[in-house]
Amino acid sequence: MTRDTLSVWAPAASHVDVLVTRIDPAGTQPTTAPDRHAMSAGEGGWWTWPRPDDATLDYSFSIDGGEPRPDPRSAWLPHGVHGPSRTFDEAAHAWTDGDWRGTREGRGVLGGVVYELHIGTFTPEGTFDAAIAHLGHLVDLGIDVVEVMPVAAFGGTHGWGYDGVAPYAVQQAYGGPAAFQRFVDACHGQGLGVCLDVVYNHLGPTGNYLADFGPYFTDTHSTPWGPAVNLDADGSREVRRWVVDNALRWFRDFHVDALRLDAVHELRDESQPHILAQLSDETASLAEELGRPLDLIAESDLNDAIMVTPTSEGGRGMTAQWDDDIHHALHVALTGEDQGYYADFAGGTEAWPDGGPLSVLAKTLTDAFLHDGRMSTFRGREWGAPLDRETRSGHQFLAYLQTHDQVGNRATGDRISDQVSPGQQAVGAALYLLSPFTAMVFMGEEWRASTPFAFFTSFDEDWLADAVRSGRRAEFAAHGWNEADVPDPQDPATRANSVLDWQEPYAPGHNEMLHFYRQLIRVRRTQPDVASGDLRATSVRFDEDARWMVLSRGAVHVVANFAGRSQLVPFEGEVEHVLASWARAPIVDGTGVLLDGHDVAVLRTR
Repeated sequence: MTRDTLSVWAPAASHVDVLVTRIDPAGTQPTTAPDRHAMSAGEGGWWTWPRPDDATLDYSFSIDGGEPRPDPRSAWLPHGVHGPSRTFDEAAHAWTDGDWRGTREGRGVLGGVVYELHIGTFTPEGTFDAAIAHLGHLVDLGIDVVEVMPVAAFGGTHGWGYDGVAPYAVQQAYGGPAAFQRFVDACHGQGLGVCLDVVYNHLGPTGNYLADFGPYFTDTHSTPWGPAVNLDADGSREVRRWVVDNALRWFRDFHVDALRLDAVHELRDESQPHILAQLSDETASLAEELGRPLDLIAESDLNDAIMVTPTSEGGRGMTAQWDDDIHHALHVALTGEDQGYYADFAGGTEAWPDGGPLSVLAKTLTDAFLHDGRMSTFRGREWGAPLDRETRSGHQFLAYLQTHDQVGNRATGDRISDQVSPGQQAVGAALYLLSPFTAMVFMGEEWRASTPFAFFTSFDEDWLADAVRSGRRAEFAAHGWNEADVPDPQDPATRANSVLDWQEPYAPGHNEMLHFYRQLIRVRRTQPDVASGDLRATSVRFDEDARWMVLSRGAVHVVANFAGRSQLVPFEGEVEHVLASWARAPIVDGTGVLLDGHDVAVLRTR
């Protein structure tokens, strides 16, 4: 669609009508029926209709006399996912970020600190405009990039966003597309980059009308959600453009700095180039045109550095990828949980037969992956590929203690702070924030938020609400949970209870953790040895039985006591400065560092 044309791809249609209603400047519309106009057939299955002027319109398409459907490239769905699309002028916003040259002064996301947040629960209002008021908190924390969970329009008003059905639109409950532009502009004004989480591997269960228009899906491949998005079968050329054009649009028209691509292993594509490689190359071209870095971050289950290998070397060309192995290793070492996919990370399995959780953690902190070609007992097969520490930077992998998945996909949405002591969380934070990886903080983690982050939905259809509710409860009942303890995703209280409490950062029991996170991120920013992503310059010593670990990054050392008792952690070297500490200033002598139980200190040696 252009400013003077409405267009839609419907390659099998005999005729297509557009139903149009003019919207007055106040945003209201007449109660009369929309005007119906026949569209003109063009090349490649595209249909067009000339807009009479620059007026704002509500519009929908009727394929061969069928029910009106919103535009597959809707920029705005103010009436919800079943209603008509509304035209939106992306160029109308008066941007104030003309001097913005990208995240971290042109260095991009690599090596920075990312902050994952959900707009709908970041504030009680759950809007972009309300979130702007808290950007100063992120600046003070030391965040470089704000990663926003998906904003594509989805059924209902509240949800995680991964069941969106209109990837080009911005959820109206968050404020719509104009509010998102204001949010990005405000972030840039405070020196924060913006990463948007996008979902191209599936669409949600309600409001998904793409199949009415053309072959957007194919039975050639299957995914956990059903038929795959059509990336390599008949008609895939336009579907691929629908995906790539969407990504480029966020960079160009919304000034976004990075995209986080959801579950890219479910983008089933056997053609060449792979859709990710195509997206990478076109993103690089746009970055050159715009004069600022544009990053792509993959969520990949494959444990294969092909994701971050340049396309010129046969890779997918992603800037970075999430690394769940680091999370799992940290989680098991801190909590002792060993069920499900955590089993391998506790050690004593075929994946890691001779060591325990600290030895597993040591491997992930130096090699990024545990499963690097070895057996995954959870998957029942060998998994992953070895990582070449000579050629790969740790900055190409994101490390974290929590994410929306690892919190929200627990039965009650309980956080790490509900499972471990403050000192244990401090140990985990120090290890990942001062690791050689790009770091990511989940919203509220930094002040040990007491609010959960539960799974919630607000579907209008009773059948769908019942299916989600019963499916969620059955899933956790199979793992021993009492169904009554699993929050009802459809209950408005489940979302309300997940909203951050912005009084907590200043309260005892919370402010101490916030201060410690600020210390750690300051160390990361100011110490060159820590800022490096060189995996070869990272070493780990540990004692599985005594439960201590020392992560060394050049002259900076994270000395951690996982045990609940105080102990002397063996340590050699002349300590020049204590850069950060949790419980109290550590006692350092020529033989070691005396730490309280569940304690950690960051030292710099001469």
